[in-house]
Amino acid sequence: MSLIKFVRAPFAAALIAGAALGTALPLNAVAQAASAPAAEASAAPAEAAAPAVATAPVATTAKESVENPYGLEALWKGGDFVARGTLVIMVIMSLGSWYIIFTKLFEQRKLMKSADAASKEFWAAGSVKAGAAKLEEGSAFRFIAEQGVKSAEHHEGTLVEQIDLNSWISMSIQRAVENVQSRLQDGLAFLATVGSTAPFVGLFGTVWGIYNALTAIGIAGQASIDKVAGPVGEALIMTAFGLFVAVPAVMGYNWLVRRNKGAMERVRAFSGDLHNVLLAGNAKVVR
Repeated sequence: MSLIKFVRAPFAAALIAGAALGTALPLNAVAQAASAPAAEASAAPAEAAAPAVATAPVATTAKESVENPYGLEALWKGGDFVARGTLVIMVIMSLGSWYIIFTKLFEQRKLMKSADAASKEFWAAGSVKAGAAKLEEGSAFRFIAEQGVKSAEHHEGTLVEQIDLNSWISMSIQRAVENVQSRLQDGLAFLATVGSTAPFVGLFGTVWGIYNALTAIGIAGQASIDKVAGPVGEALIMTAFGLFVAVPAVMGYNWLVRRNKGAMERVRAFSGDLHNVLLAGNAKVVR
């Protein structure tokens, strides 16, 4: 009996251990199976959120700048010596026109200011010399007055004494007036020349650009837009530039001529009054 009990005890212990292992393994498998979906569910939102951050649009502030291949800069760089020479000529004509316009406006304004001063100060003086001394140095009215005084004082003792005093004073004052008029008209011939020739200079550039376009078509063998656009654009720029030079010159010429007419009316009125005063026969008037 003791031997049977001794063998039964280890066998019973083995059965109990096997039963314990059999029950433990399924519980661990169930726990792992239950935790797996939870891990997948927690990982799925993280993976879904990652692309949202990666694909977020990035704002850019850079602007594309497209250069005009047929503009004025391209014309100067790509044009030949004829096109460049035509542009240079028209630029010189334009600068000369604007310089003359502003210069003549300044001279006319100065002349009208001298006319106002002569009306207020010259005729209030006691003599022609005193009145001329009150006028601005270098003004047209002072020049006319001084020429009139000189002609009245230096008439005797020379060859001009064969001319009567009236005619001699009239001739001297008239020369002074014509000198002032000639000074006012300086530069107007240039404006007239620019106004009449600038469109034809631009037209020459237009014809030259069309010639280059036809040459490019003949060389390429096809009338593609890239072969024609450059020379035709050059021709149109030349035409526009010629008009841009001619129109201000013509308008400035007409405006200056009209203003010169008004200024010369005041000069002639002053010279006529001066002539009558010098012929009054009173020596005190001259001295």
